[in-house]
Amino acid sequence: MQSWIPLVPESASTVSSKVDAIYFYLSGVTLFFTLLISAILVFFVVRYRRRSPYEIPRPIAGSHKLETLWTIIPFVIAMTIFGWSARVYFEQYRPPQNAMEVYVVGKQWMWKIQHSTGQREINELHVPVGRKIKLIMTTEDVIHDFFVPAFRMKADVVPGKYTTEWFEATKTGTYHLFCAEYCGMNHSGMIGQVIVMEPREFDNWLTGNLSNTTPAVAGQQLFQSLGCVSCHGANGEGGRGPTLAGLYGKQTRLAGGETVVADESYLRESILNPQAKLVEGFGPIMPTFQGQVSEDQVMQLLAFIKSLQVTNPQQSAPAASPTSTRATTQATPRPNPK
Repeated sequence: MQSWIPLVPESASTVSSKVDAIYFYLSGVTLFFTLLISAILVFFVVRYRRRSPYEIPRPIAGSHKLETLWTIIPFVIAMTIFGWSARVYFEQYRPPQNAMEVYVVGKQWMWKIQHSTGQREINELHVPVGRKIKLIMTTEDVIHDFFVPAFRMKADVVPGKYTTEWFEATKTGTYHLFCAEYCGMNHSGMIGQVIVMEPREFDNWLTGNLSNTTPAVAGQQLFQSLGCVSCHGANGEGGRGPTLAGLYGKQTRLAGGETVVADESYLRESILNPQAKLVEGFGPIMPTFQGQVSEDQVMQLLAFIKSLQVTNPQQSAPAASPTSTRATTQATPRPNPK
């Protein structure tokens, strides 16, 4: 859809045209049946009006064919709406694996944004066109809502949990960013902009903002200063606590026998409330860091944990030694994207 259509914002993402198609389909169905029912009402009023004070209308028997028809037609329309909307929903709320991660923290009354390469922004988000962007969002105080009309992207940011959302901009330009959830007396001032740039311009912008420490490096420093190394090791290789290398995104078995996926929400809960879900084989010895670290610092710890991976140095060797039958693993941080 184009911006010249009344009441429709500009379409500037890969999913916006699909959302618009559903919207106009719903509007078309609504308009069609509104006009149809109105016309039928007028026809019945005229056709079956009383022509004399003593006129008695003849009885009309029911029709099974008619009943079946106006049951099947709405059912088919409802199912097309459901199937179409579900397809777009799952596409929009399943971030791709190769997306560039950006951390967002809502706060009365601003958006604090940090790129995985360390650049920080307030109420602005610079992104390259044609690149998938994954937003990892939380809030320090009340509920906010991250809303970019041109991208047809809108998600509540709730205290105590993470909200993930992704988009891929298709046009360069500057687009409005709003908080769409009332969050206090200055809610109307919690606005910003998303600046979509050509890839070369975005790279130049990144190189001009390299003074900030990346979230992964800041998280590693925090990991050491908080004493996490005493149980998890300097590189998350384990000890008195579970191994963190390669943990993110994996199935983790808990003490009760159930399993959970080690995603952002699980890792955050394990930092702030470690007794909630104990890992199998480990006791409740980890202290809580609730109130000791801010949401920004929790995101930095998450970035460090996500950067840890298990590598096998023998995979890159030209030939394996005949006497070595077991692979050696070590935890190494993933390189930060440039």
